[in-house]
Amino acid sequence: MTAAPDPLSIRRLYGRAQGHPLRANAQKLIDELLPRLAVPEEGPLSAETLFGDARPLAFEVGFGKGEHLGFQAALRPDWGFIGAEPYLNGVAGLLAEVEERGLSNVRVHRGDALDVLERLPDASLSTLYLLHPDPWPKARHTKRRFVNAGPLKLVAAKLKPGGEFRVATDHVGYMRHTLAVMQSQPQFEWTAETPDDWERIPADWPDTRFAEKARALGHDVWRLIYRRA
Repeated sequence: MTAAPDPLSIRRLYGRAQGHPLRANAQKLIDELLPRLAVPEEGPLSAETLFGDARPLAFEVGFGKGEHLGFQAALRPDWGFIGAEPYLNGVAGLLAEVEERGLSNVRVHRGDALDVLERLPDASLSTLYLLHPDPWPKARHTKRRFVNAGPLKLVAAKLKPGGEFRVATDHVGYMRHTLAVMQSQPQFEWTAETPDDWERIPADWPDTRFAEKARALGHDVWRLIYRRA
């Protein structure tokens, strides 16, 4: 019998890498600002190597256009925020947030989040965000979802005890998949205690443009918070 592939060997956890051509200012940000904020391509990573001190770290997987990461970085200037996004237009969006808000506590990786997570020390992250990930709705593609055993094992290793794993989706299939998979992960505790917790939105969790678009289409948006046990 052929052995099942290592879940972390499935590196294609995202879709397209570029959309419309970048405007001149966005291209300038990619050319000039991104090299200054880019996560090093090789070697171990830590708060010290990325920010020069032992500050708390947070990580956003697939930050879209960067508005949520920019909000969080502005809210917590003494933290370090790492964002990973393969979509070039999204990277340009985050760089615009950094420039407009005058942020100095953001580092960016254009590519697969797992490539960065693997190089961080264990128990180094205070929060990890996964907001509106590609739902990979076809059954044959569910192995590419971030919420699967391989990536979650890595998330559990990198989160501090008590650290939060925050998930948002407007895709009912992904929501159900997340609830089912997370229930089988003893490293995590779901923080919801009452039915109202589905609707209670933390003050430090603003809607992204994806959430706003989903609500405009009449979709529900689910927010799940798990704590590293």
